[in-house]
Amino acid sequence: MMLRGKFASPALAVLALCAAVSAFAEEDPAPDASGWSQLNMTRGVTAMSRRIYDLHMLIFWVCVVIGIVVFGVMIWSIINFRKSKGAVPDVTLVHNTRVEFVWTVVPVIILIAMAVPAARTLVEIEDTTKTELTIKVTGFQWGWQYDYLDNGVIYYSHLDRQSDAARELLSGIDPASVPHYLLNVDHPFVVPADTKVRLLITGADVIHSWWVPDFGVKKDAIPGFVNEAWFKVDPDKTGLYRGQCAELCGRDHGFMPIVVDVRSKADFAAWLKEQAAAQKQAAAPPPPPAAAPVTAAASAS
Repeated sequence: MMLRGKFASPALAVLALCAAVSAFAEEDPAPDASGWSQLNMTRGVTAMSRRIYDLHMLIFWVCVVIGIVVFGVMIWSIINFRKSKGAVPDVTLVHNTRVEFVWTVVPVIILIAMAVPAARTLVEIEDTTKTELTIKVTGFQWGWQYDYLDNGVIYYSHLDRQSDAARELLSGIDPASVPHYLLNVDHPFVVPADTKVRLLITGADVIHSWWVPDFGVKKDAIPGFVNEAWFKVDPDKTGLYRGQCAELCGRDHGFMPIVVDVRSKADFAAWLKEQAAAQKQAAAPPPPPAAAPVTAAASAS
């Protein structure tokens, strides 16, 4: 009976500790680009990416607390109820209704408590309403196509020439000498900051996956199917952000990076207007050839 009574308090302690660590998990740690932080998720530059990070840390600390309690009870039981101390096995423990009820109900309560913030975050991830800019993203072997549907701008983005040359066998080029080796492109994906951008993601040949960790966005690009995603970069977080195709999409899978160029709204509007004008001019039909001048001899004949 003493052993069965000992199980109740650790089980109830799990719930109290899980609630206590939620506040710790939501703290904003100081940014660190090295060390242990590289083993964890990034907080990112969007509110959604930070929500995902906070959820990840909350569930992580809940698992840590559960592990400490479970292994603590195991170690304590092994030490205090070992045969050398004269302990006698309790043959009724496995079939004790109270103990079985506790170790069934407590995990269910913990799972329900974790499901609430997880479900809330998942709903927000899929909420593409009130978007201000819609862009179609098409993955192909080996690059990306970006189509600004409402503005008539469309272009391709491939691995940059320096990385492409250095990756060739026997190229003689030291990859360390190439800036952002295998993570740079010839035409970055340009978007505005402080704007809810909606992505329509699909594939042209095989399954790809558009992934930018700093945005908290990872969506499969499936041929014949359109996935939706969105992000809204903080107003003060302009700059370049890098990602990759996160799907094993073929032989050169590792050579189709993603670079997003986040600009201010004014800079983006100017860039978009310039690109639209240039592409419209390039698509315009050539003018008809000028008629040959009529000479005096030709008119006399």
